[in-house]
Amino acid sequence: MLNRSDTILKYIVEYFIKHAQPVGSHTLIEEYHLNYSSATIRNEMYALEKMGYIEKPHTSSGRVPSTKGYKYYCEHLRDKSVSDELKNQLQTVLNKKIQSVEEVLKESCEILSHMTSLVSVVMGPDEKSEKLASVQMVKISDKSLTAIFVTDKGYVENKTFIVPDNIDTDEVVNCVKLLNERLVGTPVGELVDKIEILKPILSDYVVSHDLIYQALLETFMRFASDRLSLYGEGELFSHPEFKNDTEKLMKVMKMLNNASVFKEVEKGCEESKEPLFKIGEDVGDPDVGVVSTKINLGNGETSICLVGPKRMDYDEALSALEYLQELLDKYFQGEDSDEDKGGHNDA
Repeated sequence: MLNRSDTILKYIVEYFIKHAQPVGSHTLIEEYHLNYSSATIRNEMYALEKMGYIEKPHTSSGRVPSTKGYKYYCEHLRDKSVSDELKNQLQTVLNKKIQSVEEVLKESCEILSHMTSLVSVVMGPDEKSEKLASVQMVKISDKSLTAIFVTDKGYVENKTFIVPDNIDTDEVVNCVKLLNERLVGTPVGELVDKIEILKPILSDYVVSHDLIYQALLETFMRFASDRLSLYGEGELFSHPEFKNDTEKLMKVMKMLNNASVFKEVEKGCEESKEPLFKIGEDVGDPDVGVVSTKINLGNGETSICLVGPKRMDYDEALSALEYLQELLDKYFQGEDSDEDKGGHNDA
């Protein structure tokens, strides 16, 4: 049972999340049918403001949650409920028994984004613990080839390029066989350095080897860099703080393509098995909130983040990630979920 101060703070946070408007004492009474007088609520709000849990925008007499207030809400006041619709949609994805890891993550994140109106971000595997498993060259036509690289964690990268007239595609294929022998087992983070060492050997196999070298080098650089998969970027336009402010929108879009931001969030996930949150200044943007969790893939881990306005519905986002984490951990370890066994998890 929440005390009066916590009850008022909880409703201030939830009203602002829902309406994106500052809230006053009369609004709280009307919206949540509180049995407190306006004077009592104003006194509590004054105390909450003095403690830094809410703040007053310059253009309004109402109050909005501060970063400290959101954090307190996430830690102590949220309901931790998951809608049956989200459960059912995620379970439908996992009922498709023959799927790749990438397909499961993609479909799950698309559902998360649609249901929460947030952007989903999936982090690529850690380049330090991941090793190259195979290099393949597929001949698409007489003048085009696709190089395919696969890691021991199942991550795939490819690059298609046109072969000039003076280069025999068979020579290129033979060249890649050599690379396959020399590079398999190399940590992904060391591939760029190793391909540079092998450059003189490539010249013995292909006369005009620079094309192949540059194509492979570019792919390895992308392969070894931080990888992000984004889903639901269009959901940002559903939030007035981004829809009506181009500058804020551009800032969050830039952040979404900055893997270092999510690497920092990921570090926190390594220290906690529970989904975590970063709000405002903690994530480097005063207008943004991020919730994140680690997913055990069976042969490795990845992180899934939900990104949106600082005013995001943290209860919905954190609860959704908690549920998805539990569901996917069981799925990737070959365990049946409660739904498969005929059980039911109450929201």
